[in-house]
Amino acid sequence: MTPLQSIVSAGTKLWLDSVDPELIVKNRAFGATGATSNPIIISDLLKPARFDADIAAFAAQGLDDEAIAWAMTDKLVKNAQDVFKPVWDETKGDDGWVSFELDPLLEDTAKNLPTLERTMKYINLGWYYSNGHANRMIKVPATPGGLGALEELVAHGVAVNVTLIFSESQYRAARDACYRGALRAKDKSAVKTVYSIFVSRVDVYTEQHASSLIPEAQGQVGIVNAKRIWKLNKDFWADKGFARKQEMIFASTGTKKMKDGSTPPAWTYVEAFAGSDIETNPPATNDAVQASGRTISKNIDKLPPANVLADIDAKVNMGHLEDTLMREGLAKFADPHKALIKLIGEKRAAVAGKK
Repeated sequence: MTPLQSIVSAGTKLWLDSVDPELIVKNRAFGATGATSNPIIISDLLKPARFDADIAAFAAQGLDDEAIAWAMTDKLVKNAQDVFKPVWDETKGDDGWVSFELDPLLEDTAKNLPTLERTMKYINLGWYYSNGHANRMIKVPATPGGLGALEELVAHGVAVNVTLIFSESQYRAARDACYRGALRAKDKSAVKTVYSIFVSRVDVYTEQHASSLIPEAQGQVGIVNAKRIWKLNKDFWADKGFARKQEMIFASTGTKKMKDGSTPPAWTYVEAFAGSDIETNPPATNDAVQASGRTISKNIDKLPPANVLADIDAKVNMGHLEDTLMREGLAKFADPHKALIKLIGEKRAAVAGKK
């Protein structure tokens, strides 16, 4: 049994943080059963010349740069959906999903759109991009505008992935909105919601803002935070009677370099959350875990010792953490989409120059 197979065997659904057609096939063989996308992923795929012909074809149809960005995203996500559709069929819609992120520019601080306007745009875009797709999940951020859209989307049968969650308060707001929508849904057997809790960014935050943590606690806050929210989610949905699981996604599972120059082992977060729900791992993380030779068992229900938990609770200001990471997250949310549109413009100009 390979390391990634052992994670799946422990009870984890392994999703790939990419919609690269080649990596989708490779990781499907590793045991991956779903995938997710975002503008950074799409940009990285379009930078080489692999998809220049597709960009040129869309340009020839009269699409502008932003429309091409969405057309390419739609195409790449649809390709991944086709690979994972058999899983969706086998699990009756409990797995086999591919997440499609809605317009990050709705959260662009330069635009400063009113919250209600953002909410209505999320609802309309969610309906549009989910229509006709059995195993496409719509990714909505846990911002005021995004949270306001969740009830309507879920009530109208849209599967949602609530992203940019860093704290328990964000999770509760998202979950409660989804639950209200689920109660209104005509087909309750089709309700599917997932909640993406970001992990490594939390530990980057604590290194900068909670440097007094004892050594045993530093680097554990992201894991503890996510596991506590996982338990809340598990307990909340346990008696609600929905056919499909309403799950946590453990996101941002790639380890990051610490202040002292060290980098935790690639499997640090992957191993910590093994045993339940969903992990979305970057391709490089999956490759490193696969090369490690480790056999990974269930750890999702295991927390650090009491003294570590007490130190985290005493020294980490979760309100400040949420505010800081949301501010940083929103910058990372909108800017990559602007970069994607710019990249396509450069590609279009290069193609025109060759004629």
